[in-house]
Amino acid sequence: MDNLRKSLFKVDENKLHNNLIVGPLGKLPIKALQFGEGNFLRGFVDWMFNRLNAMGLFNGSIVVVQPINQGKIDVINDQDGLYTLMLRGIHKGENAKIKELVSAISRGIDIYSDYDNYLKLAESPELRVIVSNTTEAGIAYNPEDKLLDDPPQSFPGKLTVFLYNRFKIFKGDFKKGFIIIPCELIDRNGDNLKEIVLRLASLWNLGEDFIDWVNKGNHFLNTLVDRIITGYPKDEAQAIEAELGYHDNLLVTGEIFHLWVIEGSKELAAELPFTEAGLNVVWTNDLTPYRIRKVRILNGAHTMTSLAAYLYGKETVKECMDDNIISMFMKQGIMDEIIPTLDLPESELKNYAEDVLERFSNPYIKHYLLSISLNSISKFKVRVLPSLLEYINRKNILPQILTFSMAALFAFYRGTKICDGVLIGVRNGMEYKINDDINVLEAFKDLWKAYDGTEEGMGLLVSKLLARTDWWDANLNEIDGLTYLVSKHLFEITAYGMEKALKDITTELNRRGLKDDRSLQCSVN
Repeated sequence: MDNLRKSLFKVDENKLHNNLIVGPLGKLPIKALQFGEGNFLRGFVDWMFNRLNAMGLFNGSIVVVQPINQGKIDVINDQDGLYTLMLRGIHKGENAKIKELVSAISRGIDIYSDYDNYLKLAESPELRVIVSNTTEAGIAYNPEDKLLDDPPQSFPGKLTVFLYNRFKIFKGDFKKGFIIIPCELIDRNGDNLKEIVLRLASLWNLGEDFIDWVNKGNHFLNTLVDRIITGYPKDEAQAIEAELGYHDNLLVTGEIFHLWVIEGSKELAAELPFTEAGLNVVWTNDLTPYRIRKVRILNGAHTMTSLAAYLYGKETVKECMDDNIISMFMKQGIMDEIIPTLDLPESELKNYAEDVLERFSNPYIKHYLLSISLNSISKFKVRVLPSLLEYINRKNILPQILTFSMAALFAFYRGTKICDGVLIGVRNGMEYKINDDINVLEAFKDLWKAYDGTEEGMGLLVSKLLARTDWWDANLNEIDGLTYLVSKHLFEITAYGMEKALKDITTELNRRGLKDDRSLQCSVN
């Protein structure tokens, strides 16, 4: 098969350049090492470096290694590192599509069959950046790793060997250290990675000089990444390639929105001028407020809305945004109850919220509500409950939407039988599967089986659920009015149906104005 570079020369030049953003196609010095060759890094990080190169702000290439013993390195090398990224979605209220030929990757190395070449990369004098995405499980300590393994099993083990080679080759020169930017979705990813590297350095007796070099010559940065990458468009590939005019085995699709928050100094930001390239990259000395913003607004809106919407009859997030009742419920919850609990500037929070709502409306992404529902008790605790509690703390009243979402959570978990480890719920006469920890499912099964159908019985059921300190880290019955209001909402949902309950609350809040008229809300004095 012709590689992609040869295929491009067969495409009409005017068609290519009129329809496709093309990155620099010439050879550039190796300046970045990347652990991971999957869709996310190619659709996020490599795309950003491509933009830097296109503007002459980096002028460097990336060498990719696969962190596990299977991957796409052969395909990457067959295409000379070139691939097409197609970004699609709603942008500023309009349908938009961006096609870009990404040329930032120079080559790939299979660390399992070409370990020597991997180690030899440490000799590259201009190498400065290390990026990774090895899944959440990738940043983990493995006591079985050894310095002489070929290669060590874990990603931190592979990285430690590489850093040690670099240290020896350049005789501990602090200027030859790296900017290390992990993208794994764990809190304080840079700090965690550094801790494991230092632990391995000590275990392997690599010496105090090396440990000092790791600490002083290298920068392990904490990051937050945000972009949905939908990967290879199997069902659409043929049509997209007909549009492009060439075949691409590494074609990747994703949404237009992107955000990268990096905890690092102004000096490091100057070395990697993503913002100068017009990219939505935030350099900060503390990414905590940005992580909280993402969890509370984006993830919180999903969890706050998805269970009610599923019982209402919807299947995907896009269907929710197309429905006036559900979309109003979500917007009111975000704008009037979640944003007031956050500490970033209000204008910044509202802009982010508008971006989130546009992303949820993306016609190219099918995000199923039942997928979002997985382990909803723990998700509610992390994503929604903090907003509910902080709203009460700041305003001394109960939030209507967030409280209703807790009632919807309990309604979604309504089932009286467990089959094959899942609780069985019923929507409009059809069964659905509720997936969570078996102890959580057993608790709901027993409570719903004992429920007698009365308002008093609902109050008892809710009080027992709110008393679960093992779920919430507190007895939520101690919040004045919460048990009553959740019980009221839950009884209305079960007695009259989710559709009527949602219509009633959104219509009433819209009519009265949530911010100005608080008569709907229970006092928590």
